[in-house]
Amino acid sequence: MNNYARADIQRIAGYTPGEQPTMPRLIKLNTNENPYPPSPAVAAALAGLDWKALRRYPEPSGRIVRQAASLLYGIPESRVFCGNGSDDLLTIAVRTFVGAGEAFAFPEPSYSLYPVLAALQGAQPKPIQLTEDFNLPDDFAQQCAGARLVIIARPNAPTGNAFPKERVRQLASELDAILWIDEAYADFAEDNCLDMVDQFPNVVVSRTLSKSYSLAGLRLGLAFAREEVIFEMNKLKDSYNVDAIAQAVAVAALRDSRHLQITTNRIRHTREDTAAALKRLGCDVLPSQANFLFVRPAKAPAAQLFAQLRERGLLVRYFALPRVDDRVRITIGTDAEMQELLAAWHELDQ
Repeated sequence: MNNYARADIQRIAGYTPGEQPTMPRLIKLNTNENPYPPSPAVAAALAGLDWKALRRYPEPSGRIVRQAASLLYGIPESRVFCGNGSDDLLTIAVRTFVGAGEAFAFPEPSYSLYPVLAALQGAQPKPIQLTEDFNLPDDFAQQCAGARLVIIARPNAPTGNAFPKERVRQLASELDAILWIDEAYADFAEDNCLDMVDQFPNVVVSRTLSKSYSLAGLRLGLAFAREEVIFEMNKLKDSYNVDAIAQAVAVAALRDSRHLQITTNRIRHTREDTAAALKRLGCDVLPSQANFLFVRPAKAPAAQLFAQLRERGLLVRYFALPRVDDRVRITIGTDAEMQELLAAWHELDQ
């Protein structure tokens, strides 16, 4: 049978999302979803929607979302861009700033979608190895030379650490390229880089409502940048890339800052308790600023422990990749879920 796909597409393995199981008993700690429901304001927004209005196209720029984000973050509406999740924003970034054959730099290990996006664009991926402790090397900017776009995740995934903010600020001043700071997990961290959007014309910061706002099923992301950068990105987005339901729900969620604070504080507290418990079991736990932990078991091989936990109904994430195949990534669930994980871990990691 003929394969009519482009030859370069046939060569790409593609991005593999985390497993979305159908087994009802499985405790799902593999895709960094929030274990708690969204704000009650989300339910009210959904209940108040006029289903008859869905016959019309949504407002194409996500204006009501941009207005809500502007009020929340103190950033002009003209510097806010909406996407169908932050992955949509990342796709737009690569298409906007990187031409075929041009270089696109990112740390490694990091989010495994980055090299896939480079390949889809026909760009030259430029992975730059993090240090032994998973931080940016001193010569990171020099290694990025020639790249049109540099993306760093802060906090990083799957490691969970946040590169020092002053180091990122220095990087922004050194790079002759767009520096895209992927802040999918920033609401769980001690600080963020949103202020750099005003300070540097080449900085873009992106966020998602999937993690901290408990809206992974909605698909809505935000990018913050100078007006001239957003002007160019607008040329690449789908005409109506954020639907009317997503816009209404996102506004409700963004307006409920109290619910966000309660939920993220709860997850941070559980994260620290779980990290301490795993360390007592002899595990190596990387310091995390995200809603997950990256853990090397005390004795059992990571791949084996991953499989055994799944047999017990506990799904975590394992990456069979260089430098990270000795660890598993654990999403922070409820306190009860983490206690069940720790009990199983204690039995299996022998």
